[in-house]
Amino acid sequence: MEYKIYQKKSGKQIVINIIVVIVILGLGFMLGVHFSGGNSNLGTAFNALEGQVLNKPAATSNNVDFKLFWEVWDTLKRDYVNQDVLTEKTLFYGALRGLVSATGDPYSTFMDPQEAKDFENDLSGTFDGIGAEIGFRNDILTIIAPLKDTPAAKAGLRAGDKIYSIDGQSAANLSVDQAVKLIRGPKGTKVTLTIIRNKIDKPLDIIITRETIFVKSVDTSFNEKNKIYTIKISNFNNDTEDLFNQAVQEVLLKKPSGLILDLRNNPGGYLESAVAIASEWIKKGTIVSEQFADGKKIEHTSSGSGRLAGLPTVVLVNEGSASASEIVAGALKDDKQAKLIGEKTFGKGSVQVLRQLSDGSVVKVTTAKWLTPLGNYINEKGIEPDLKVELTNDDYNQNKDPQMEAALKALLK
Repeated sequence: MEYKIYQKKSGKQIVINIIVVIVILGLGFMLGVHFSGGNSNLGTAFNALEGQVLNKPAATSNNVDFKLFWEVWDTLKRDYVNQDVLTEKTLFYGALRGLVSATGDPYSTFMDPQEAKDFENDLSGTFDGIGAEIGFRNDILTIIAPLKDTPAAKAGLRAGDKIYSIDGQSAANLSVDQAVKLIRGPKGTKVTLTIIRNKIDKPLDIIITRETIFVKSVDTSFNEKNKIYTIKISNFNNDTEDLFNQAVQEVLLKKPSGLILDLRNNPGGYLESAVAIASEWIKKGTIVSEQFADGKKIEHTSSGSGRLAGLPTVVLVNEGSASASEIVAGALKDDKQAKLIGEKTFGKGSVQVLRQLSDGSVVKVTTAKWLTPLGNYINEKGIEPDLKVELTNDDYNQNKDPQMEAALKALLK
């Protein structure tokens, strides 16, 4: 999964993270970051173009002789067996990835222009694909759900369809991520999914024309019988604050007896969105703090809205709840505004800054750690729920949700 937290700023925004994708649209879990716009000057660093290398330095620092870099470069260009794939740009971007990875920090990464663009599109909630969520059921790659009014739904894909092959390639040994890469593609192109459906003896070919998919990050439901309102947030994306505000307005109209905030498998997103959403319960005080290496601390405080303060609330979390999700869950727990039910969260307690470079590449660098209102640093520890309820593989395969059942029970007692 990819886990993320980042901050909105004026100008172009880009989000980059680490992912195990389960949605064919390309949604996935991200690492949280702040975005810092503008171009970062690499000084005498290498500027590689197709077929030529510019600004090739020979200078040395006190401890490093850059001549060694070029010796390795020239050795690869001269001796590597597969020269047709070893372009200057491939070497150049590979070197930059290695440079950033030298930090030893899994959340500091380099993304080339195409990778940066792809993740920016992910953040906007628009993707070229078929519009279906996939995952493993009984160890078989399966359609979990085709999204409404998407090519997958229109072509006749159904929840529970088992994926036999993708464009003729067997799905037997594919990971979810590998399957997603095969199924995604440019708008207007076609992909053939060969599926096996219950009560069908032989594989069935379904040809789907890819389209641009628009995915909302907030989904709501209201049970008229028990008067429980549910808000599920899948990511803290561009549309999250507006959609959540609409949900709050509906909550105020319906006056439910309780509310379930489902943050399971939510990898995070905009820091501001997390603060704004937590502020709907917390009227005043700190929502989250950033602490830097020099000891400087920035406190992000409540906006003071507090429209949901006092409403009995359960927050559902699991190991896929990370970063911005943990900020909301941690703030509501510390302020005693909600009961956390589910499993321990992921434990992503660091903050990244995104630096856009002159060619459209992006470097993501860890700059700070974040703390809950009570000063808890959750990195690699996660947040323990108030009530631990596991969702087993058997539950998943049988479409059972004991965590949701426990949330309803807690609100209805």
